Amino acid sequence: MGLIDIELFTTLDLVGQSPGSPDEDPLGFTFGGWQAPLIDDVTGAQISAAYEGTDALLLGRRTYEIFAAYWPRQESGQIATLFNSIPKYVASRGRPDLSWEGSTLLGPDLPSAVREVRDRHEQVKVVGSLNLVQTLLRERLFDRLDLWVHPIVLGVGKKLFEGGVVPTNLTLLDPPAASPKGTVHLRYGLADGAPATGDMGAPDRGTEP
Repeated sequence: MGLIDIELFTTLDLVGQSPGSPDEDPLGFTFGGWQAPLIDDVTGAQISAAYEGTDALLLGRRTYEIFAAYWPRQESGQIATLFNSIPKYVASRGRPDLSWEGSTLLGPDLPSAVREVRDRHEQVKVVGSLNLVQTLLRERLFDRLDLWVHPIVLGVGKKLFEGGVVPTNLTLLDPPAASPKGTVHLRYGLADGAPATGDMGAPDRGTEP
């Protein structure tokens, strides 16, 4: 069984909508492209390193359409070569155009379809795809969560943790790494159990049971 790695770019208030360009989302979101002014060499290197070992993409319909309109036209570069050569699995209730080579539409039972994809590959990367991510979080169908948290607050837009997520424990896999422009890379792994509660005023707080 392989790993499912969710990769997301968010603001400090965890908005993940349309980071890449103003025309990513045509639904009236006025901050499209908010990530571009905050990219630097450190963040770029972190993102490139995060794709090492990836052998499949798992995407929601909108993110797939954005990628399919761009990456097949790129003939060089590490990310272009990777994206154009590996399988792409698309979660959609509709019938999107799957002309990008290597693309497959997942079946209506999304959790079962995602489990089959994970069984078939070593490292499956989920990029953007906030609606799909909500399902993966709710079903605990992920192994790693890579977040790049950017030093801005928008106050509007789709957020990483929308309604419907379940209480979940995560463990920090690597020390947080900040870029010169203030973006912080956080890498978490899915952990067992559910969040515990306690009394901060108890004399034994912070000690192991």
